[in-house]
Amino acid sequence: MPHETSVTDNWRISTPEWKDVKPIRTFTVIPSLPAPLVRLRDLAYNLRWAWNHATIELFRRLDGDLWERSGHNPVRMLGSIEQAQLEAAATDDGFLAHLDGVSRSFDTYQTGESAWFRRKHGATAGPLVAYFSAEFGLTECLSIFAGGLGVLAGDHLKSASDLGVPLVGVGLLYQQGYFRQYLNQAGWQQEAYPDNDFHNLPLTLVRRPEGTPLTVEITYPGRSVAAQVWRATVGRVALYLLDTNIATNPPGDRDITDQLYGGDLEMRIQQEIMLGIGGCRTLEALGLEPVVYHMNEGHSAFLALERVRRLMRGYGLSFAEAREAATPSLVFTTHTSVPAGHDYFPPTLMDRYFSDYARDLGISRQDFLALGRQNPADEGEHFCMTVLALRLAAHRNGVSRLHGQVSRRAWQRLWPEVPEGEVPIGHVTNGVHFRSWISEEMNLLYDRYLGLRWQDEPADQTLWQRVDRIPAEELWRTHERRRERLVGFARRRLREQLVQRNAPRVEIEGAEEVLNPDALTIGFGRRFATYKRANLLLRDPERLARLLGNPTRPVQVIFAGKAHPRDDEGKRLIQQVIGLARQETFRHRLVFVENYDMAVARYLVQGSDVWLNTPRRPWEASGTSGMKAAANGGLNLSTLDGWWDEAWPSPEPRAVPIGWAIGRGESFAERDSPDHRDEVDADALYDLLEQDVVPTFYDRGADGLPRQWIARMKASLGTLCHLFNAHRMVREYTERYYVPAAARHRELAADSAARARALAAWRARVQAGWGQVRVVGADSLPLPELPVGSDILVRARVHLGALTPDDVAVELYIGRVDAKGEIAAATTTPMHHLGQDREGLALFEANAVPCRTSGLHGYTVRVLPRHPDLTTPFVPGLITWAGTNGQAGWAASAADGSGWNRR
Repeated sequence: MPHETSVTDNWRISTPEWKDVKPIRTFTVIPSLPAPLVRLRDLAYNLRWAWNHATIELFRRLDGDLWERSGHNPVRMLGSIEQAQLEAAATDDGFLAHLDGVSRSFDTYQTGESAWFRRKHGATAGPLVAYFSAEFGLTECLSIFAGGLGVLAGDHLKSASDLGVPLVGVGLLYQQGYFRQYLNQAGWQQEAYPDNDFHNLPLTLVRRPEGTPLTVEITYPGRSVAAQVWRATVGRVALYLLDTNIATNPPGDRDITDQLYGGDLEMRIQQEIMLGIGGCRTLEALGLEPVVYHMNEGHSAFLALERVRRLMRGYGLSFAEAREAATPSLVFTTHTSVPAGHDYFPPTLMDRYFSDYARDLGISRQDFLALGRQNPADEGEHFCMTVLALRLAAHRNGVSRLHGQVSRRAWQRLWPEVPEGEVPIGHVTNGVHFRSWISEEMNLLYDRYLGLRWQDEPADQTLWQRVDRIPAEELWRTHERRRERLVGFARRRLREQLVQRNAPRVEIEGAEEVLNPDALTIGFGRRFATYKRANLLLRDPERLARLLGNPTRPVQVIFAGKAHPRDDEGKRLIQQVIGLARQETFRHRLVFVENYDMAVARYLVQGSDVWLNTPRRPWEASGTSGMKAAANGGLNLSTLDGWWDEAWPSPEPRAVPIGWAIGRGESFAERDSPDHRDEVDADALYDLLEQDVVPTFYDRGADGLPRQWIARMKASLGTLCHLFNAHRMVREYTERYYVPAAARHRELAADSAARARALAAWRARVQAGWGQVRVVGADSLPLPELPVGSDILVRARVHLGALTPDDVAVELYIGRVDAKGEIAAATTTPMHHLGQDREGLALFEANAVPCRTSGLHGYTVRVLPRHPDLTTPFVPGLITWAGTNGQAGWAASAADGSGWNRR
């Protein structure tokens, strides 16, 4: 009800109790920089400062306290600094010289004249690659990421910038981003969602030539939703971010880009439509025409459909023809081994959002939904974004060697009858952007002893072999300084946390006494998902108490990490850590730092002696935090999962170990309970700490240096750094995927997509006739035994029906026979067409196939489709093996003395 207010002239006016006041016009207030300081604006709005120590020091020099209060945000800092400070800096010769040096370095960098891509592949006009991701972790002040996936995406952009790869990023700009974590008195995680102030972030609103904001419109059920576009400049790379929080949208649609991974399934599909389809249309509105589209996880997979639709319209193609043109230009990276990490949408939801879109593509509802189903005939199966990406992208990869194996096993069903090892999913192991994560002190150390070239070429192994030149004392003292800074940071943050929780004064004052800057420090920082087992170290509190409380060899642990807001099990893990940390036994040795972000992560990876990683194998796809710790001289203590399974020198140990492995990469039987696995791994972890890690750290010489520990630090640096960095990763993507994909797409799209049309027609003909293809028989010389090194000659008779020998590849598949009677570790040999027999069957032969090892061997024959424009011979449903469907198949072996073994 409105209330009445009395005024002196006895008039009575009625006013509402509360009113949201909207502006009739908006404008932006910008900092007033003195002329000598105008370059500060350029530096602040280009995120290169996030990995350039000289630029960060420049802003710290302007006002160190304000730099911290602004959340390491130079744009906000310049907007709130006192004008008198700016005027003083404008007359400070030392500051101006610093600014001049940073500006000249920035200008040289931006030209990109000496960048790797230009040297290797030449200059290009416009972007070659569009890199789509639901999150980007570039710096802590730009909160549009949740964890490892986003940080990996941010490092990808940074290394692409450093290498000069012509790439453009596409994502969403979240009004609230991911949550800020705080704990209540019970140690239970709480979530806060502060709004991002885009106008005080290193972002620029993209405008049309006439000055109005650039917007794109996407059709949703019964309405259109508009999004404006912001640009973040990441060195030489542009990142475009879509924002639906604009006045022309109704309130519900303004919330589409409100929270990262927030809301229900309907909100998720709305976000992913905006990312995939809206992102493609944004590039089109900007006049950008990338050739290759990289989907970083399945969230953006709708872009593959939009890519097909645009090619249909641009070239007048059918769906099948446009798909042939689009597929070679699509790259898909899957980042998870956990089933819950994949997005699934029920058919009813897909119908509501895509029925018109499917008609626009010219395909039926069943064919459309089949694109996202493992079993296209299952009408009840939900639509999976990962399946959509796997079906439409020609280039597919996991993010570590082990994860590639896990992914091939998980998605083998999409390629029926293709052996697991040949499922067309490869791997590109993740890496980290060193300049973003290596401390300034270690950076200077590397400059001095490795040479400046390590900054631009961190993948050069010869440079990292120079770590032996670093004096042991200098390396150790540098690391000790970073540990001291970590301890100081943890104390400050703990005190702030206790104050916010209204903790007792004695507990707040005690925060100054936690941790010991000289003690062995174990860091654990990552998402608190149950499979990551943050509590593995806590499994035996009494044993842990003895380990941490040793008066002569103390150990301390710093935890940090967030649980997903709906993951109560993950929150209980955090609560368990807090409960233990509050006990008097652990109060000074175990700390949990709230609100894990990039700033917290830097302190942890730069200052920890040991980086602990305890995922339940094989659920960790890669993990990158251990790579960051290794680059700072930390030693990894990890289960053999993700990247560490690849890094660990197995089976031969190194003369000087590079860290420690928990277990031996055992594959537990399915009947073993998770609790049993955890018990085994926890015992192994405690044994390593007690018998090796702690003794090695405290084994000091007369000079006080832990010589064996330092030797391990150097071995780790020299062995790991050249491999597990983002420059190597981006170069690998570029050489293996981006450049070949661009060339193949251009070939198929040339001459009004003539080759794409021809390929579609060929595929349709082969699919129609494949049911008639069968291997009638396979023959070889029937010897009971063959000496090692002997050749075997195999001939096959194949019924091709309406197909021709040029349409198929016939292969001999030969290898050792395992205990299950299956061919293991097989090799394939092409069989050459000899002509036809009297029955009209095609004859194929593989000649002089050597038998290189002894033991029981076997072979079979298979038929695959063959076309020069196929990116892989493994087309779902198009593979025929000898011995299937009643066909005759024969395998030569020494199994029964006759030399013949019916399969």
